[in-house]
Amino acid sequence: MPFHLFLSFPLFFCLYWYGGRGRRWQNGLLLAGSYLFYAVWDWRFLPLLLGSSLLNYFLGIGIQKATNEAARRALLWIGLLEGVGSLVFFKYVHSFLPLGLSFYTFRTMSYLLDIKKNKIEPTHDWIAFFSYIAFFPCIIAGPIDRAGAFIPQLETPRIFDLPKASDNMRQILWGIFKKIAIADNCAVFTTDIFLHYKTLPGVSLWIGAFLYTIEIYADFSGYSDMAIGMAGLLGFRVAKNFNFPFFARNIADFWRRWHITLTSWLTDYVFTPLSIYFRDLGKIGLVLAILITFTLIGIWHGPKWTFVLFGFLHGCYYIPLLVSRWRPPLGRIGRMAGTFLLVMGTFILFRAESLSQAMGYYHRLFTAPFLTGFSIIQKVNFAATAVGIAILFTAEGLQRNKEHVLQIDCIKSRLVRTLIYYSLIGFILVFSPSEFADFIYIRF
Repeated sequence: MPFHLFLSFPLFFCLYWYGGRGRRWQNGLLLAGSYLFYAVWDWRFLPLLLGSSLLNYFLGIGIQKATNEAARRALLWIGLLEGVGSLVFFKYVHSFLPLGLSFYTFRTMSYLLDIKKNKIEPTHDWIAFFSYIAFFPCIIAGPIDRAGAFIPQLETPRIFDLPKASDNMRQILWGIFKKIAIADNCAVFTTDIFLHYKTLPGVSLWIGAFLYTIEIYADFSGYSDMAIGMAGLLGFRVAKNFNFPFFARNIADFWRRWHITLTSWLTDYVFTPLSIYFRDLGKIGLVLAILITFTLIGIWHGPKWTFVLFGFLHGCYYIPLLVSRWRPPLGRIGRMAGTFLLVMGTFILFRAESLSQAMGYYHRLFTAPFLTGFSIIQKVNFAATAVGIAILFTAEGLQRNKEHVLQIDCIKSRLVRTLIYYSLIGFILVFSPSEFADFIYIRF
């Protein structure tokens, strides 16, 4: 989370729960706070957020009131073209992305599509709708909640629940630990390794690929934990975005666990329509639908061939699952390790600055002398990073059936639970890097 949000949230929290009475006060304050947060980050694009919200608010009502299918379809296409046009212009033409554009655009498009399919009815409460689009804990990098799940929460009274708030605070703590103690420490090494990959031995490049896979997960899921926890403190239930993906046994399982709200969005609005369109082609149609969907995931990330290839490869990984029932006889642990290695290989593309750098990295990964010139990285926090990663895997392995890692009510001793919390806080304070990195998905 941005630093100014952490500083201002306690005051906002007090005003939200104790500064006034009722849902309208809370929603009005939520909308004002969301716009203030957005303006502090970059006020220049606040009119774009306001304009998109206003347009889609009236389009939603218009789609419901339209008396014929052609009019409903025309209104839907206006909204979709506005959303897709904004993404194309700012990502591919202007090459400067307004804060949260991808995430709030996905909200507006799914809102209109669901109204068109009669899955939901449009809200006439403009404050609730505008608050849904601009909801500040999630606007930067998700989760991408659907209107059908979120807007009803804005339209009903919310009551402060202390036990739930305590659980939300624990989830925020775990998110901070992942971001600062793991992701930011990994970034210290991955930045250096990817910059100097041409002169490093093979073992360093394997370490770099591994650490970046951990970095992007800890960074992105850490943000999601903080967003979900912060939303919970305001009385909202936000969709889960990660479900311990490094314990996935195949690539389909991985995408059911990784960036869940994006995966479900694309499944509902891209893959399913494509699979219906190509249904006469049988399994070939399914392959085409999955390849197009995952290529679009890559394109969504930005105007780089590395992203396109990243998405396309994940689509290719799906093909054996689509055309055959065969599963590698590796056992549960072996399938987890194999899936991790496949994903790790694609994250080299994701991290590389260009396709040529990615190809060079892959080449040296297998051809560079493995240990020649290698020495343990001369940084104090290397050991701390390794310990942090070990804590991550151990805790997630033990808690993978819970909503988040710090749901440890099964530990009856309050003293032990308190020691765990303060140990994480101490680890963060002692081993945090000298500079904090921006959240990776802010740029998307």
